[in-house]
Amino acid sequence: MATDATPKFQNRDFRPVQPDFHPEITMSAHDGLHFWQFMVAGSIAGCVEHMAMFPVDTIKTRMQVLGPCPIKSVSLSHALRSILKTEGPSGLYRGIGAMGLGAGPAHAVYFSVYEIFKKYLSGGNPNNSAAHAISGVFATVASDAVFTPMDMVKQRLQLSSSPYKGVLDCVTRVLREEGFKAFYASYRTTVLMNAPFTAVHFATYEAAKRGLMEVSPDSADDNRVVVHATAGAAAGALAALLTTPLDVVKTQLQCQVSNSLFSKILLACLISLCWVHISI
Repeated sequence: MATDATPKFQNRDFRPVQPDFHPEITMSAHDGLHFWQFMVAGSIAGCVEHMAMFPVDTIKTRMQVLGPCPIKSVSLSHALRSILKTEGPSGLYRGIGAMGLGAGPAHAVYFSVYEIFKKYLSGGNPNNSAAHAISGVFATVASDAVFTPMDMVKQRLQLSSSPYKGVLDCVTRVLREEGFKAFYASYRTTVLMNAPFTAVHFATYEAAKRGLMEVSPDSADDNRVVVHATAGAAAGALAALLTTPLDVVKTQLQCQVSNSLFSKILLACLISLCWVHISI
């Protein structure tokens, strides 16, 4: 008598196999790592990422901070030449101490929360893009609460006209002159920017990683670093393209001593435009 040994009868949980689930693509949801390992790996990865890209971040911040009207656009090369000419190479690294204090803890929270929610929302399906996107949103809300205060300090120190001598001086003066709430003046805008950024980033990253592994499953383990790097670059580029306008608003809110009416109006306009495009 034949036994029920065919694959369709081997689902011991009696749960239907989702149509987009491909068990032949062997990708562990946690890559064999424990929770504390995700926290350490995320913290190190975040610090390395921000350290490597800090000069570019400084240039971006300078370009996004608006001066008195009329507003004159500044190119990347012009901003770089201006910093090097007036401040030297050290001008590209103003505020890096604040970044170091905030990036490590924030990224530890970021990757840990993401993996926790991905584990429970994906249902064991590594191809569940919706679970990846939702997990990313939860991760960014949690990590932004940790990183926003130091991000504000970092961006104020990055400005050429910064009146602060360093991280400690900036923190004490902001607390004395503006109060604790100044550290979170841009939190809502940051979440509004980073939530869609993270949703797009992780959904694209997981899809790209899966697609690259499917192209050559036999050599996927050998090319794991290349696969992760390629998928991450594609995901980051797409997410940044969609959320840069809100990043400009965030920088404005964090770098101005008093939240300007211009920034609030610009934020309202951007939200309205988003809803218009969604409704269309």
